[in-house]
Amino acid sequence: MANDTISKSAEIVVTRTFDAPRERVWKAWTDVDQMKSWWGPKGFTVPKAHLDIREGGKFHYCMRAPDGKEYWGTGIYEEVSPPERLVMTDSFSDPDGNVVHASTYGIEGDYPLEMQVTVTFEDVDGKTRLTLRHSGLPAGGGQGESSGWNEMFDRLTTHLEGSA
Repeated sequence: MANDTISKSAEIVVTRTFDAPRERVWKAWTDVDQMKSWWGPKGFTVPKAHLDIREGGKFHYCMRAPDGKEYWGTGIYEEVSPPERLVMTDSFSDPDGNVVHASTYGIEGDYPLEMQVTVTFEDVDGKTRLTLRHSGLPAGGGQGESSGWNEMFDRLTTHLEGSA
């Protein structure tokens, strides 16, 4: 089950335990082909993605909604500690990877140009407890992001079950 918390500091924390070894969950986050199969909320696809998994490396992806609308994102890996921790910046972008404001996609709220995502992977008796912190969200925000991450983690669960 997921545990969601929205703090006053405009940070969400989502924790989920996956019935898969930590190395497999790590690979689902760091292998571009695997990531493309589960990234995005329910019904979304990822037609394009690039991951340069190293400190200072960049990621860039396109999520396509069921209605065909595309949402681009980018960021820089600030910490890569396999298979324990990923820390990365998180920004909306254009198709060329240039950072843009959330309003470019019709998303309301005082979103900063850069947020931060921290993901920790803990081994718990052969399963993986993943904790995601998404910080820098606008004050009072986080509900949509929390729902989105939980839908993504549902898809990750399905992916891991299918790749066993």
